[in-house]
Amino acid sequence: MASELRVNTLKDASGNNSIATSFVAGGSAKAWAAMNGTGTPALRDSFNVSGLTDNSTGDFSFAYSSNLATADAYTAGGMVANTSASNTTYTLAPYSSSTLTTSSSRYSMRYNTASAEGVADYAYGATTIHGDLA
Repeated sequence: MASELRVNTLKDASGNNSIATSFVAGGSAKAWAAMNGTGTPALRDSFNVSGLTDNSTGDFSFAYSSNLATADAYTAGGMVANTSASNTTYTLAPYSSSTLTTSSSRYSMRYNTASAEGVADYAYGATTIHGDLA
């Protein structure tokens, strides 16, 4: 038998620091993933992400376990960590707005230096998705 807990406000153990449950549900990440993008790409850890697809060098897609409500009403951002080069900017960015769907999103691992920019596979990438679930 399923049970249900209905509350309007959450408080910490001492009864302080209250927050409305609507804020928690609306503002919490609906999906996140940490990945290894080198060799055979794999998820390190995730929430509401059912799989990772290696499309090509620096090009990955994450599939969601539970779909989002609409394809054009959520935010998708990310990061890449690389310790082997200085004066370089690394990003894990949505491939383009046309690749955002309710069931997955596609990302590009990018680098940018003073003299070059492009895509590459890196050992650590992460993304966080905010929006409404279907």
